[in-house]
Amino acid sequence: MSFKKLTIFLILLSIFLAVAGFWYYQRNIFSRGVLMLEILAPNEVELLEEIEYIVKYKNVGNIRLEEARLIFEYPEYSLVENGKLRIEEELGDIYPEEERTISFKARLLGEKGETKIAKAWLSYSPKNIQSRYDSENSHTTTITFVPLTFEIDIPSKIESGKEFRLRLNYFSNVNYPLSGLRAKIKYPPGFEFLESTPSAIGGNEWEIGLLNKTEGGRIEILGKITGEVKEEKFFRANFGSWQEGEFVLLKEAVQGIEITRPFLYITQQINNNPKYVVSPGDFLHYEIFFKNLGERPQLNLFLVVRLEGDAFNFQSLKTERGKFEPGDNSLIWDSRDVPQLQFLDSQEEGKVEFWIELKEQWPISGQRDKNPVIKNRVFLSQARKEFITKVNSKLEILQKGYFKDEIFGSSGPLPPQVDQTTAYTILWQAKNFYNDLKNVKVKATLPNWVRLTGEIFPKDARLTFDSQSREIIWEIGDLEMGTGVLNEPLTIAFQIAFTPPLSQRGRTPTLVGLSVITGEDLWTGNIIDDLAKSIDTTLPDDPTVTGQEGIVQ
Repeated sequence: MSFKKLTIFLILLSIFLAVAGFWYYQRNIFSRGVLMLEILAPNEVELLEEIEYIVKYKNVGNIRLEEARLIFEYPEYSLVENGKLRIEEELGDIYPEEERTISFKARLLGEKGETKIAKAWLSYSPKNIQSRYDSENSHTTTITFVPLTFEIDIPSKIESGKEFRLRLNYFSNVNYPLSGLRAKIKYPPGFEFLESTPSAIGGNEWEIGLLNKTEGGRIEILGKITGEVKEEKFFRANFGSWQEGEFVLLKEAVQGIEITRPFLYITQQINNNPKYVVSPGDFLHYEIFFKNLGERPQLNLFLVVRLEGDAFNFQSLKTERGKFEPGDNSLIWDSRDVPQLQFLDSQEEGKVEFWIELKEQWPISGQRDKNPVIKNRVFLSQARKEFITKVNSKLEILQKGYFKDEIFGSSGPLPPQVDQTTAYTILWQAKNFYNDLKNVKVKATLPNWVRLTGEIFPKDARLTFDSQSREIIWEIGDLEMGTGVLNEPLTIAFQIAFTPPLSQRGRTPTLVGLSVITGEDLWTGNIIDDLAKSIDTTLPDDPTVTGQEGIVQ
């Protein structure tokens, strides 16, 4: 290449590089330091202390920045006046060396040690350049103090299976009202929730609502816990506020409890069975056993049994040594009544007993009376034990016979005549009181001189008949609690035909035998039943038939 051509090439290359460099400079100079953006705010605050964020920006270049727009984002869950956590403001033009500030106020919500980050973005277009550029910055503030008290108050040791009370105590010294508050607790394995004051949501959450400065309260939980001796159980509770559908934790409390060996052990049995399931009308023999598991004798003890349940007939209660207090339905024994209560040596066992009947039935009004239980709480000095006994449902079957009825009418002679056919209507009605049942069925046997006519009401009733065994079966299936008590009984009617032989003249033969209703109680798991007496030609439930009209002629 000649020297002249080389010179021309170098000149052209220099021009190109100069133009490219100028373009690159014009395009990128504004993205590096032409705008200064910072957020000024405290680095540490208390919970809900008002904090002011000062956003400061300055054009340190020599070109006007046009159509500037600021976006400021408060920390998550901040409490702000208008409720908006993201603010956008149009700033207009920013001239060279121009400096401005904008203030944003908020209160920060969170737990101690939590960091809260505020962010700011400022976008603009340099004069004569269509591209937009962004500057951004952030500021971190730590919540260093939360003037809230939230504690779990429980005993340090508890016997396995023993009831105890757990308390959640809370108090606010925050210089701002706390709203939407809720307390939650996570129970350890083996804990059984019984009740609480105030009532719980799902057994482990409570609405606190609004809490002003110097206000507080208490949640009291009754429960019992089971575990091995020396085993440690931990309760973890949270106290916080609902914000934007999220639970914001403010305080957490953790407390442990140790399972200890009981010094006094309490057991019981009903009618010689520690797992007895009672039925309406039962006569119950309670035996309460107590034993000293400690190494030292126990002196001058007293024992109280408190009975709870609508099923008890307290008028029938009997005991040989104890005293009955009808006000709170309690039985009391002291050291004068039972020698073992006066002196119970290590590993020695004692017993008290009483007898009581259950009512045949008691009023029910709806689903809240479903799945009943009877309870007895035993108090022996400092020992406590609650026994809960399930109650079987009460199932009834009514069996009635009619000559004249509105369902099928009547036919044949009355009184019945030898070798002539008389039609009768048999009515079955099923009632179920307290628990839901399944696989419910009614069975009865028809004598050889009686047959079915095929008339059944309702027509879709599941009625079957075995010609060999002469057994008639009504398959009911499921039977809800309260059927026939809260509403009409479940009813079926069927017609039979009776043709008496000569040998039955002058008699009142049986038309349908003893009927039996059975069903499986879904609450107790037991099979329950009821019987209805057989029906003969005297038809005691039909007022239109006299005794003489029931004798075969």
